[in-house]
Amino acid sequence: MTRRQVILVTDGDEYAARTIEYIAREVGGRVISRSQGNPTTLTGQEIVQLILQAKNDPVFVMFDDSGMLGEGWGEMALKYVAKHRDIEVLGAVAVASKSHQTEWTKVDICVDRFGELTEYGVDKSGLREHEIGRINGDTVYSLDELNLPIVVGVGDIGKMSRRDNIKEGCPITLKAVQLILERSGYYGNTADEGDTN
Repeated sequence: MTRRQVILVTDGDEYAARTIEYIAREVGGRVISRSQGNPTTLTGQEIVQLILQAKNDPVFVMFDDSGMLGEGWGEMALKYVAKHRDIEVLGAVAVASKSHQTEWTKVDICVDRFGELTEYGVDKSGLREHEIGRINGDTVYSLDELNLPIVVGVGDIGKMSRRDNIKEGCPITLKAVQLILERSGYYGNTADEGDTN
């Protein structure tokens, strides 16, 4: 069986869900809509079954720990999905939070709220931080363990002072996803195949 090509998203609130559904339509992918939740309620096993039933790739999956410090339900599910033999992870969109907890991850690159690529981390508002190559977030704790092809950091999906909302075409999140698709060599078609699951 061909491995399913998946993009991980470390946010699952309502804004993120609407944004990721929009992005999936733009790139011809699918969203596991039931993975939305703050926090994630599905198990990794349940999410994998839904991924395998999706009509086409890339498949977007959301994970959220709702601010829980350490490895919460969202990250346990994320790790299970990422390590599954039938899944090929193309990359992850790592979402910053305003949490001042110790949870952070290394990122390969970030897209700030102005749509500019930066080696510096970004905060929840999409503004550049002072540290290179890392962001703070609620559901990013496990990303470093997974040896993913690319991790792109962004601010709060669908928000960032309304610079990433659907009326504007979600340009920051779209750019992050395009980076993942380009780096992986995957080019989803933009036909009308992006209905969500």
